[in-house]
Amino acid sequence: MTPLREPVVTQRAVRVECIPDGRAADLPPGTPAQITQALGGSFTLWVEGQLMRLRGADADAIGRPVPVGPTAPTDLGPDGLRDLVWETLKTCYDPEIPVDIVDLGLVYVCDVLPMDDGQFRVSVKMTLTAPGCGMGEVIADEVRNKVLALPQVGEATVELVFDPPWDRSMMSEAALLTLGL
Repeated sequence: MTPLREPVVTQRAVRVECIPDGRAADLPPGTPAQITQALGGSFTLWVEGQLMRLRGADADAIGRPVPVGPTAPTDLGPDGLRDLVWETLKTCYDPEIPVDIVDLGLVYVCDVLPMDDGQFRVSVKMTLTAPGCGMGEVIADEVRNKVLALPQVGEATVELVFDPPWDRSMMSEAALLTLGL
């Protein structure tokens, strides 16, 4: 994990998402920022009193290398692919919380189903720590994009659900320790 408040300056114009509401914003070149979290390939930046999420694909805008996805065999079968999907889900983070969505207990269902063309359809049902979280679609899009990038995945859907409602009891022991709870 990157040390808290590491200073950076944008080297080119870049689009970010404001936290916690998820609205898009544009940062011009030369914008000073501080990295507060660098997990799962994306960055949480502190810019003039506002938290913002920078996609990993835009890491070069702050002088960082663009993260590369996992490499995996192309013929995993359903069980191997299911394991790889769960590993991939553990690379997705709430931009405000330094714990992945699996350890936070946000993933309720992960189905890997065969399709007619030999590829697989992955269906994820997940929730958020709060129903009104403006970052929900941003996190769901990240999950969808990372799963779609896996070998043998032909379709990926992510559904945000709120039943049962999330609570702290769904967190792993590791998450509780990380957050000091």
